[in-house]
Amino acid sequence: MAHTVFIDGEAGTTGLQIRERLAGRADLEVLSIDPARRKDADARAELLNAADAVVLCLPDDAAREAVSLIQSNSVRVVDASTAHRVAPGWAYGFAEMNKHQRAAIAGSTRVANPGCYPTGFIGLVRPLTDAGLIPPTFPLTVNAVSGYSGGGKGLIAEFEGAAAAGTNDAFRVYGLNLAHKHLPEMQRHAGLDHAPVFAPSVGRFAQGMIVEVPLQLWALPGKPTPQDLHVALEAFYMGERFVEVASGVECAELQKTRAGAGGYVQALDPEALNGTNRMKLFVFGNADGSQARLVALLDNLGKGASGAAVQNLNLMLGLEEGAGL
Repeated sequence: MAHTVFIDGEAGTTGLQIRERLAGRADLEVLSIDPARRKDADARAELLNAADAVVLCLPDDAAREAVSLIQSNSVRVVDASTAHRVAPGWAYGFAEMNKHQRAAIAGSTRVANPGCYPTGFIGLVRPLTDAGLIPPTFPLTVNAVSGYSGGGKGLIAEFEGAAAAGTNDAFRVYGLNLAHKHLPEMQRHAGLDHAPVFAPSVGRFAQGMIVEVPLQLWALPGKPTPQDLHVALEAFYMGERFVEVASGVECAELQKTRAGAGGYVQALDPEALNGTNRMKLFVFGNADGSQARLVALLDNLGKGASGAAVQNLNLMLGLEEGAGL
């Protein structure tokens, strides 16, 4: 018998992609609300309590309200908002984060989907804090660029329209108050005592993402080399299906790309993993091994949102982890 799933907020960007990933699966039946009753609390409450599992694709306050409407103890919830990512009683939905996380997700009725930027940052940093190569007190910076789909309907409409006169408006920085909503989960789940300095940006491309952590290796205790970091990441993710560490040879080849007669070669394309639930990690080091750039490549709507939600849903319902992915 198929498990029933209700996507609360299925008309949004993430909800639509989750619905697409679940389409055609014989092991799941997606329940839908009458569009005319989408904002009817009684209609939503009925479905929130009737389904075996619920995926919340809502703003934070609406997600908290939806959880409050669930009275059934058997309903499993995946929340794609920021509301519960550091909340007590909620498992963090990054299955590859450590060797215990899959079991924590599978055994929980409340799972908070990670943010897209934190997925890249934690994916790069958590293995290194666990290995003692980066101490919890070390000050970190994370630079990132995402496709505009992560900004919701308003930003999507803005970027898909014509750019302002006199500019191509190809790239914007934001989060200049240094208080981005992803910081609490970055700090906690990367194993840090302090939040990193986070420098997010958005580009004029729909989806895809690059997240980068630059490191002054000479300032770290023990002065690890780029090779030490690479070895630690490879060991941590060995055998993983959705997280891959680029080989040393591939990273070395990418480091050879430079400006030529035809312009700059695109060494890392932020759109390269679009439509997948994959994340690929890279380690680049300078000639004397004193500095490194850790880079994560992923789809902000895939492993950074809808793909992760489906992966978590599969784990919570005891289904094959990669089904629909």
